[in-house]
Amino acid sequence: MKISSRDILIGIKEYLLMTFGMFCYAFGWQMCVLPAGGMGGGAAGLATLINAVLSSVFPGSEFISSFVTIGNLIFVINCILLILGVMIVGWKFGIKTLYCIFMMSVMFNLVSLMPADTMVKMVMGVDSWRILLVAMGAASCGVGIAVSFMQGGSTGGTDIVAMIINKFRTVSYGKVLIMTDFGILVGSLFLTTSVNMVPADYDPAGSELIKAVSIMPLSPDAFARMIYGFMMIAVIGYTVDLVQSGNQQSNQIMIFCKDYEGMAEMINTKAHRGATLIDAMGWYSKTPSKAVMVVCRKRDTSMILKLVREQDPNAFLTVGSVMGVYGQGFDALNKA
Repeated sequence: MKISSRDILIGIKEYLLMTFGMFCYAFGWQMCVLPAGGMGGGAAGLATLINAVLSSVFPGSEFISSFVTIGNLIFVINCILLILGVMIVGWKFGIKTLYCIFMMSVMFNLVSLMPADTMVKMVMGVDSWRILLVAMGAASCGVGIAVSFMQGGSTGGTDIVAMIINKFRTVSYGKVLIMTDFGILVGSLFLTTSVNMVPADYDPAGSELIKAVSIMPLSPDAFARMIYGFMMIAVIGYTVDLVQSGNQQSNQIMIFCKDYEGMAEMINTKAHRGATLIDAMGWYSKTPSKAVMVVCRKRDTSMILKLVREQDPNAFLTVGSVMGVYGQGFDALNKA
């Protein structure tokens, strides 16, 4: 198979974007979430938890601080999961997934070389700055994950766990994500502080970030960290959806009414949108009819609903979100 220069350029662009995505992810964790005393899930969350525990068990250890870093632990965790995944479900991982796993570890180690209070100094003057910092970190992580997903990459971690679990039992990815992240966040309840966390009396001019880690079950700080973790998971999920779909989110409207031909004509002429008639039958009345299906940009939904209400106040309709609409009037198929 001949590889053109265009294919090479596309490949370079994809890997550069995945590298940028992993940098955003690592930056969000190291520069925002950890200094704010936050926590999250996935391989990064588990690595942070292990790093914190080992740092408390072996305080001041040069080996822990130099070699058992969060970045290295992420790599080890993903390697173990990859080996288990290959043994249980076979080889189902692409080269881009391996690249993202490797680059995530590299970026975590590189970002850790930056001053840990870089972002803290920018937001210290804002009320509730810890929450702001966690939100900023989660948004950065979400952008990184979305950019990698859009190039065909994956960060491993929970994805691999979901594949292994689905080998034996059908469980949705969302449930696996919730269960694993919840377990990691519950584990963080036993830590009062985390490495590079900003103390309450932090002074950018003189204070240092907390380097040691102490263990005290169910402290107020630990509960706050768990809440930050759930907030982080929610913000990451929303950001991933927002970046992947952008302002191109669309709705699918299904309209059921007696005068379906008049409704379809009205949508064509007044809303200037296409409409499709689908055979339908009301089961109670056993009367054959047709449903009017309309796919439109989310910003146009209110206008169409208003026109439908004017055309037939008794019309029954449903509105659902759709991801990825391609063809005439929408995105080109080659963007999929």
